Amino acid sequence: MVRVLVYLAVFACLAFGAVWLADRPGEVSVLWQGYRIETSVALAAIGVVALAFLVLLVWAIFRFIFALPSAFSLSSRARRRARGFEAVSRGMVAIGAGDPIAAGRYTGEARRFVPGEPLTLLLEAQTAQLSGDRAQAEAAFKAMLDKSETRVLGLRGLFVEAKRRGDATAARAFADDAVRRSPSLAWANDALLDFHTQAGDWAAARTAVERRAALRLADKAEARRQRAVLLAAEALQARDNEPEKALAAALEAVKLAPALTPAAALAGRMLAERSDVRKASKLLEAAWKDAPHPDIAAAYLDARPGDSALDRLNRATTLTKLRPSDPESVLALAGAAIQAREFKKARETLKPLLAGGASVRACLLMAELEDAEHGAAGRVREWLARATRAPRDAAWVADGLVSDHWMPVSPITGRLDAFVWTVPPATLGSRAQAVDDVLADLDDSTKLIEVKAESVTTIEPAAVAPPPPPPPAPKEEPKPEPAVAAAPPAPKEEPKPVVEPKPVEAAVELAKPVEPKPAEAKPVESKPAPREAASPKPVIFPVSHAPDDPGPEEEPPPEPKKSGFRLFG
Repeated sequence: MVRVLVYLAVFACLAFGAVWLADRPGEVSVLWQGYRIETSVALAAIGVVALAFLVLLVWAIFRFIFALPSAFSLSSRARRRARGFEAVSRGMVAIGAGDPIAAGRYTGEARRFVPGEPLTLLLEAQTAQLSGDRAQAEAAFKAMLDKSETRVLGLRGLFVEAKRRGDATAARAFADDAVRRSPSLAWANDALLDFHTQAGDWAAARTAVERRAALRLADKAEARRQRAVLLAAEALQARDNEPEKALAAALEAVKLAPALTPAAALAGRMLAERSDVRKASKLLEAAWKDAPHPDIAAAYLDARPGDSALDRLNRATTLTKLRPSDPESVLALAGAAIQAREFKKARETLKPLLAGGASVRACLLMAELEDAEHGAAGRVREWLARATRAPRDAAWVADGLVSDHWMPVSPITGRLDAFVWTVPPATLGSRAQAVDDVLADLDDSTKLIEVKAESVTTIEPAAVAPPPPPPPAPKEEPKPEPAVAAAPPAPKEEPKPVVEPKPVEAAVELAKPVEPKPAEAKPVESKPAPREAASPKPVIFPVSHAPDDPGPEEEPPPEPKKSGFRLFG
């Protein structure tokens, strides 16, 4: 629309000029080199315009003729540049597809057509890495350092190559240089944080975390958690040498992350050591509400030195009221009840937990309970055997590693705050503990599966006498069946050697009912069965077994004793 208006305005001006010249006629006279030219003003104006156009046309023709060589050169450079960038593009695609042969071919073309381009250096480095030529890759990255636009990219490549060959010093130097040149680089800041944490320089690591938070490379919640973890690590390291510094760091860590169990447990113990039991108890109770943990429970029960077992039980009851349905509360209360010799309370406390399947710690507590209450070695061994098959309890797990204690950095990957309190993955072939047999053993009315040696009558195996020779066969009446030749007399049985059975096996054999063997039918003659020696009356001991008891096939029998023996379920 604007162009149309401009054109209309130009034509209007030309029309106005033409009309103005027509209204004012005149004459133009030119005398040059003896020639006299006279014409009107309008024709003179038209001639001037035509002459100007003619001069411009001649100038354009001469300019085109003289610019032909440079035009050919420029066109050639443009074609080479286009071919070079096309080779770079196809080379990047080949690298993404994992084709080192095609990538090398396109790298050669890009190096021939556009040798000074940053993308050509990048393609060359990527191709060398894909082909496994580390020296060529490092040479390409070092060439990038000479140009300002590719210097940071070269530092990143050299950092990666240094880490691949295990040169931590060079990798850290490249990361430092990259942070100085461009402080907002995420990979360089993360690398420096990893180097500081692996070296145990917690103060420098906290500085790196604060810089990452200031540059918005990490959100606020993640930065607070990382600062708390680093403060907890610093407190654990300085506890023995600098207790004041350790306590301050632990309290600040708890303030930043109340659910950080190691910091809360350490702060509670150190406050209790300073006789500040009230503050330690409040801190540990708050941490227990957020994340129940055995370390929190142990620190809470030990907060007041010199407490009796009943006092510790009362403190465990107070702690359990904060999280009554949590398994850690049940285990802490049951352990305190066993130490206070409140065995009935311990059984009632463990019963709901065992109803869902006994874990390893629950089985160990049951073994401790049986040993403390009854001294029943059989029950103790039974619960210890169940503990080997029971599901595992929660533990500190990081990158597939299960640890008994918390660590700020994973020893596998070096990652900060990698340990999580969770149940480790179950092993293949593990079976969940049955519910009925566990709950049955909680009933106090069940008799102990133990027989004292004084109440057992020792059964000595009687000597087995050889059987008497069989009497002569009586004459039988003829039968209507067809006559059959008499069979030869049976050979005399050789006396078997006397084998003394083991006491447990003898008792088990005697406990079994004796079933009469059916007489073998013979077509010709029948011999009277020889009289067997009178065997002693079997003594059957009522032994109650748990439903999941493996039986004599899995548990070997005890060694025989002369004075007696014991039977265990």
